[in-house]
Amino acid sequence: MAKKVELNALHQFYSSLNDLVGTESMMIIYEHYKGTQLNFPIHLYDRKVAAKYVVTEFDGHNQVNLARKYGYSQKWVHSVLRAAKENREME
Repeated sequence: MAKKVELNALHQFYSSLNDLVGTESMMIIYEHYKGTQLNFPIHLYDRKVAAKYVVTEFDGHNQVNLARKYGYSQKWVHSVLRAAKENREME
């Protein structure tokens, strides 16, 4: 971006964002989202899609690793696997 940014005058949010991603990326985010209220989900991965991956990647012993990988609890992984097993048994 050719625009000169006065870093010392930035709003606290944009100053933190600038520190995190750099001035050019901060300005791209600013231009794209300015005025928008954003809410970042706590989970990076979509629950339904992650559940499919968990079922596919489960090897019988890696529940803890799958919970960590997808950012959900071991209890959630267990319930996904249990539901998948019940669905297979019903077919």
